Amino acid sequence: MVRLITTVLVLVCSAVFGQDGKFEQGMGKAFGVWKEGKSAEASALFERIATAEKANWLPDYYVALINCTEAFKPENREKSTTLIEKAQTALNNAGSKSQNNAEINVMQALIYTATLVQDPMTNGMKYTMLANGEYAKAKAIAPNNPRVVFCCAEFALGGAKWSGADTQPICAEVSRSIDLFANFKPESSFHPNWGLDRAKQTAENCK
Repeated sequence: MVRLITTVLVLVCSAVFGQDGKFEQGMGKAFGVWKEGKSAEASALFERIATAEKANWLPDYYVALINCTEAFKPENREKSTTLIEKAQTALNNAGSKSQNNAEINVMQALIYTATLVQDPMTNGMKYTMLANGEYAKAKAIAPNNPRVVFCCAEFALGGAKWSGADTQPICAEVSRSIDLFANFKPESSFHPNWGLDRAKQTAENCK
């Protein structure tokens, strides 16, 4: 999960530095701080931008992404609940600004997954259903979004380890997502554009 953000950091940081405007400058600074590994500081910067940008869902989205990513790290287990709650609050704000958004559905599924892995025995059934529901919504909105296809497949692979389900069709979806990444064009340099590196790694593991 941690590697999931590598591509977005590189692509966004290279695209935004040097642009004009307070929003662009603020976003560029936040991505730069995040790239330096200062997750809490980056989250705070994105929160500040979100407060000023009343109608823009992207700053809230990145607050959610940062905190959800941190919640997956074993060293953050003691504060995972706080990180997940922070991610959920931010995503709720993003969702209030942008409806029928597949990227938000994928992010919600990842937050549910982060909750699930904290206690699989207790949370497994409930949060598996919730995550699958979000992926179903995302597929209905944007069936060819590479993050929708890949993250859904990656989640299914995790479940297959426990259920013994056939992974061949799931791995085929991972491969399909790589083709979709090749043709994906984000709406702007700030819009989500992450996942390709992780998809390639997952495809290798499938082999």
